[in-house]
Amino acid sequence: MSSTRYSILALALATLFSASSAISFYIWKKNLIEWDSKMKELQKSLNSALEKCAAERQGRIRAQQALRKAVVAQPQAKSENLDIPSYPMAPIGIVQSCFSTRNGTPRQPLLVPLARACLVFDSTRVPPASLEGLEEYSHCWIIYVFHLNTDLEKLWKHPSKSKFKAKVRVPRLKGGRLGVFATRSPHRPCPIGLTVAKVEAVQGNMLLLSGVDLVDGTPVLDIKPYLPYCDSIEGAVVPNWVMLDSMLSVASVGFSNDFSSSLLDCWKSVEKKSLYSSPDELKSLVKQALSWDIRSVSQRNRPHNNLLKIGSGDASGNASDLDDSQDGEASGELIYHLILDGMDFSYKIDGNGNVMVKEVHISSAISFGNEKRCNFLMWKDKLK
Repeated sequence: MSSTRYSILALALATLFSASSAISFYIWKKNLIEWDSKMKELQKSLNSALEKCAAERQGRIRAQQALRKAVVAQPQAKSENLDIPSYPMAPIGIVQSCFSTRNGTPRQPLLVPLARACLVFDSTRVPPASLEGLEEYSHCWIIYVFHLNTDLEKLWKHPSKSKFKAKVRVPRLKGGRLGVFATRSPHRPCPIGLTVAKVEAVQGNMLLLSGVDLVDGTPVLDIKPYLPYCDSIEGAVVPNWVMLDSMLSVASVGFSNDFSSSLLDCWKSVEKKSLYSSPDELKSLVKQALSWDIRSVSQRNRPHNNLLKIGSGDASGNASDLDDSQDGEASGELIYHLILDGMDFSYKIDGNGNVMVKEVHISSAISFGNEKRCNFLMWKDKLK
């Protein structure tokens, strides 16, 4: 009788334990489903917010660019700074460069030796005789305008209204801020740039250059020969952060198995217009350009294993370098774009700084006219 009671009690306890376990499992599973649902809602909400921010930023930048074009189209527009004298300055020439957009254009000159450009002078302002003797120099200084700044319209306003930023983010300092005059930021009170390039040849009213860090369409104000005896300063001192090349260099640059075939397909379409003599030379240009991390500070700070689709890369250069130089794939990896010589090179970079160039196709946003093609053909003559 006693054993029977123990058996019944044990069975009851086992049943109770099983029921309790089943209830606990049910509650755990229900909570898991609810948690998963909330996570999906949060991810959806975050995706929506990011897409909205990206769309707003693209719209704002396009509006700024439209305003910039309107300002440039009306050079007679008067500044609000009526008490400040003006000077007779206008572009003497326009750069036709292998860099189709700001994104990918080197931050400093001579970092990409294969970067080529043709500076075409305005014959009405610069007679060909003005260039006589320049071919005897190996390098020249170029003074130009940061014409793609999205805040040019502010410079027409009175200083109290221009909202000029005294400090700017520095890529080598991971976005840390410094006074604008301690940097080479393009966003300056006077948007004027200074660079140096190698003189390859002078032909008529055109100057062929290499090692450039100039985007296509850059207006040039002046050029001067580089003089080593006075332009090279022995013992010049710079801050330590300037010497940290590892901050912007990458670990390696590789190419996918499909890259060569896609480059050959594109080469058939651009060969007659290209600044380069062969697909291999163009491949070397891509490797040189991507040997430096060309991404913005905000792009570099994004997680590499990002599960969200961020941005929309149309590779057109019409908006910011943040939005137009990257897009997302179904796998969640970030794909970046480099527009060179009329071609769109897509690549990715991992957390260790290893770059993999995936493929290339003709950029739909870039077209070359007959005038530009003729100028580029001079490179072909020089390379023969």
